[in-house]
Amino acid sequence: MPRIITVAAAQLGPIQRAESRQIAVERMIRLLERAHVRGVEFVVFPELALTTFFPRHYLEDVAEADHWYEATMPSDETAPLFAAAKRFGIGFHLGFAEIVDEADETGALRRRRFNTAILVSGKGDILLKYRKVHLPGHAEFDPRRTTQHLEKRYFEPGNLGFPVIRTPMGGLSGLNIGMMICNDRRWPEAWRVLGLQGVELVALGYNTPSTNTTGAGFEAPHLRVFHSQLSIQAGAYQNATFAIASAKAGVEDGNEMFGHSIIVNPQGEIMAQATSWQDELITADCDLDQCTLGKTTVFAFDKHRRPEAYGPITAQIGAIAPAVWSREGQILSRTADVASRPADSDAD
Repeated sequence: MPRIITVAAAQLGPIQRAESRQIAVERMIRLLERAHVRGVEFVVFPELALTTFFPRHYLEDVAEADHWYEATMPSDETAPLFAAAKRFGIGFHLGFAEIVDEADETGALRRRRFNTAILVSGKGDILLKYRKVHLPGHAEFDPRRTTQHLEKRYFEPGNLGFPVIRTPMGGLSGLNIGMMICNDRRWPEAWRVLGLQGVELVALGYNTPSTNTTGAGFEAPHLRVFHSQLSIQAGAYQNATFAIASAKAGVEDGNEMFGHSIIVNPQGEIMAQATSWQDELITADCDLDQCTLGKTTVFAFDKHRRPEAYGPITAQIGAIAPAVWSREGQILSRTADVASRPADSDAD
């Protein structure tokens, strides 16, 4: 019997800095209502779906940004979203800024801030939490930039790894779901860790500006969309999984975000794509049996992977210059210099 689930990417138009969580939640509930009419069983909302993308705004005291974070989930303001999803029996993925008092790697209890996403069942239960690992941008105000990208100021790198959970969802008794957030999609290591857990569906939220303003070189806006979709399509294909990528879109706080939410199948094909810069629901029927071909042939990891050859992937961070060839056919030297890395990037 086919394992089919109807899914949706719930793209959001801009959420302005002055707009409240209540407004954002009401908009998401309307998208859930639309999803219910279409028979959708699982919905993916974008990264930082409850607020503006506040890392574009510099505050000298980070604590002044705490009103953009969630200390509990669900909260009084987000409870109506959970109630609506429970009423319709629709599971969902939600991205938000999280603030917690918890122990760090040294065991010290302190206030910590993360870019977070949760997976919620159609009964309103929180099934899984993920915290964004690959934080782009910079930590201090950059006077050269017209728009800041301060994720490294407002968030710590995630400390939960890349988890996958097998859970009932919609009419399915079991579905392997994993999560990532925005810039994670550009890192094949993130996809492969999910793939090594047998992931069948990846939920991904993002907020990506249409223009790269680092000053490190020109990147045409149409290539920004292409590179985003290329990363998602390659990750889905190379790990034989469906992917639902939901964005924020439009002009938010004077800054343009490119949207282009997509749903991708295990062959890397785009099944559905948003075509507006507003709140928009795109849907697809995902036959999870389509994951089997890739997982048992080209990407049968148990048969074909060679981890003994992949050491540098986890052993180093920056690029190391290769050995130098000589005319005599001998290696002359290997420099130990690590290639310099850009100070920041808008490629979220």
